[in-house]
Amino acid sequence: MSMYERVSSKKKFIMWACTISTVLILTIIKQAGAEPKVLASSHHSFSTVSRPAAAAAATTTKTSSAVASACAATLYPNACESALASVAGAPTKSAKELFDISVQSAMTRAHSVRAMAYNLTLKHQKTGSGRPTGMDDCLELLDISVDQLNDVLNPKTSSSPHDVKTWLSAALTNQATCRDSLDTVDASDGRDAMSAQVESLTQFIGNSLALHKKLDGGKGSGGRKLLSDGFPAWLSAGDRKLLQASPEDIRADAVVAKDGSGTHKTINEAIAFVSPAAASGGGGGGGRSVIYVKAGTYNEYIKIPTKQKNVMLMGDGKGKSVIVGSRNAANGYTTYGTATVAAMGAGFIAKGLTIINNSGPSKSQGVALRVGADKSVIYQCSIQGYQDTLYTHSNRQFYSEDDIYGTVDFIFGNSAVVFQNCFIQPRKPGGGQRNSITAQGRLDPNQNTGISIHRCRIVGASDLGGTPTYLGRPWHKYSRTVVMETYMDGSINSAGWEPWSGSFALSTLYYGEYANTGPGASTSGRVRWPGVHSSLSAAEASKFTVAGFIFGDSWLPGTGVSYTAGL
Repeated sequence: MSMYERVSSKKKFIMWACTISTVLILTIIKQAGAEPKVLASSHHSFSTVSRPAAAAAATTTKTSSAVASACAATLYPNACESALASVAGAPTKSAKELFDISVQSAMTRAHSVRAMAYNLTLKHQKTGSGRPTGMDDCLELLDISVDQLNDVLNPKTSSSPHDVKTWLSAALTNQATCRDSLDTVDASDGRDAMSAQVESLTQFIGNSLALHKKLDGGKGSGGRKLLSDGFPAWLSAGDRKLLQASPEDIRADAVVAKDGSGTHKTINEAIAFVSPAAASGGGGGGGRSVIYVKAGTYNEYIKIPTKQKNVMLMGDGKGKSVIVGSRNAANGYTTYGTATVAAMGAGFIAKGLTIINNSGPSKSQGVALRVGADKSVIYQCSIQGYQDTLYTHSNRQFYSEDDIYGTVDFIFGNSAVVFQNCFIQPRKPGGGQRNSITAQGRLDPNQNTGISIHRCRIVGASDLGGTPTYLGRPWHKYSRTVVMETYMDGSINSAGWEPWSGSFALSTLYYGEYANTGPGASTSGRVRWPGVHSSLSAAEASKFTVAGFIFGDSWLPGTGVSYTAGL
């Protein structure tokens, strides 16, 4: 009960007992913690409430009303009011102040949950096998979330509403990934207690995202000005030159060569070498650390953490500079932990590489490339695997002129990602499996995430046979995928989209198609779910272009990657 409600109920009680002496009334009120006041009766003519008390009650009423109104727009109003409880009796706060308090509350809780994950991880390290577990995933993801929430509150980093929405969406995605990874943890290792805390943190971050949407009016403006060279502006002129250059024309900060002709023989050695510069935004490429990976096959697991920003891996081309791994779920790894290459540091760029998870179609999830790096670009690369080949985990991502091969859910995650001029090939899966090209994981209606496949080619492998193959299925409740101006061969099932489980998400997902061509592009046999839009208008489709969806015009020009801003 609020302070205002307590004062009101007390007043009603006193008026009912007006025949009791004034002294006794004042004593009762004082014991209850209310402000002393003299009440009117039929026999005396006293003033009602002292002016300071009346002003305080009015202020409290306004603030409580503002909190209630703000929280009514969230998915978890009780958690929202709990987060904003500290201002319930304070002077009226603006919508921006309420949002900041909500994010601060989420960050405080994230620190607490992170400490819990750290302690449980230490316990496992003393008793476990030494292999990373789902709890390790949670610890990493909570570290990233704390940084993202800090960025949201920092006026120097949160330069646009679209930035804020992106980082809150990513922090929310981190909690979902943590919960998925916890499924592999034994109950005796603290799984259930950790899951409960992560679920609570999910609500706090989700509420902050909802409050931001209300504050921003749902616009999320990020600046869409197209530069004269046709690239969006968030990549520097130096990055633009790097992507347009051949390896022999660049001055790399580290050169990897198996034959010893470079500065390092392994990619991991080179990453460690450039790490201090990358963490501070240094390096020889105009604020970027450039690692040139010469032709050869590298059997390594590459990890570029969130603190290591603006790293570029440049190879000699598809099929020449090859990175291979084989971690998979069947052998006890979490999906998050199976990645051959994992890039989480903002500003990551890859060019001219082949990245493979060769665990095969019978080993369940096996990620070749996982990207959670904001404003990342993957250009002219080949990404090869089977189930869960490409994990577009979170934040803003752009893929251009890439080849992507896989089977079940082989492009999945919850980033805001655009694929343009890519070759996408469904492969022959394990016995009895069906292929789904995408499994998009949007779990909150306020997230600005989704998969946009634009001007690509989808062509089934020669040995695919009659394997049922679909454009996507809903991994989470608000799954969102669009396919636009893309060629599809006959490997695509006429239904187009596949259910995940029964009627789950069929009315809350958003699947769209626009101006596609080829034998698999006919929409006459498409499923009739409420969330499927088989014939998007040009206006609707434009929302999922590079300019409209990932606000690429504000960051892509600096990469030097050619792209089409609109339809």
